[in-house]
Amino acid sequence: MTTTHTLHAPGAAIAYNVRGPLPTHDGRPPLLMIGQPMTAGGFDTLASHFPDRTVVTYDPRGLGRSTRSDGRVDNTPTDQASDLHALIDALGAGPVEMFASSGGAVTALALVAAHPGDVTTLVAHEPPLIPVLPDADAAERARIGVRDAYAAGGRSAGMAAFMAMTSWRGELTDEYFAQPAPDPAAFGMPTEDDGSRDDPLLSERSWAISSYRPDVDALLAAPTRIVIAVGEESDVTFTGRTSRATADLLGQRATVFPSHHGGFLGPESGYPGQPEAFARRLRDVLDEQP
Repeated sequence: MTTTHTLHAPGAAIAYNVRGPLPTHDGRPPLLMIGQPMTAGGFDTLASHFPDRTVVTYDPRGLGRSTRSDGRVDNTPTDQASDLHALIDALGAGPVEMFASSGGAVTALALVAAHPGDVTTLVAHEPPLIPVLPDADAAERARIGVRDAYAAGGRSAGMAAFMAMTSWRGELTDEYFAQPAPDPAAFGMPTEDDGSRDDPLLSERSWAISSYRPDVDALLAAPTRIVIAVGEESDVTFTGRTSRATADLLGQRATVFPSHHGGFLGPESGYPGQPEAFARRLRDVLDEQP
């Protein structure tokens, strides 16, 4: 059984779903699954593989069903961490276990640093943290290129540039920047300008996510068990490199999961991974004893 709720936070109304009972039937913490800019619907397939767990998903402020009244359009890990802290408190079930992917993994690291008692185990899957890279300046330049392509040509042009950046293998060298602008048609996308300029992934609106510097001292001091996860197909691409660099900062090796950056997604996403195998791996990691 899934129930839908709304949390009224400062400057926002946060929509979230609860699959299963609260309190949980077995006394285990709820399992909170988060992403950014992904909303709750992106975790439907993964959540379906945990029928024995109470799973909570949500839409970050200003995305999906969650509205905002603060007059802002930017997405920051600190604001979203505050929302998650309030959400965990509203659940009334104590600290949670958490699977967090992409920008959601960045928010989760900010949450643990600020509120270390909120999460027992965090599996942070491929956080796209530019500052941890040795070629951070080049990555910021590439990010600007994505924004500029989007501003000039709309979503398809921006997404083609984003895919070219995130699929590049290794450091972003002069060879990368010497490439011609990628053709959206080569990625199976339409070439016309759709008129949008407010996409949270392709505009500047989420730059605070990818520019976030994790508070390593706070994370190491937290009681939370933190697992940095990386897809086996991500290898030396952008988020594969950020994951391994983040794990290094925390004195660990990244834990390998099946598939790619969206490895938990089902076929309905258009970018399917291996959700069944991914869920098995996640279950095993969550069940491991520290």
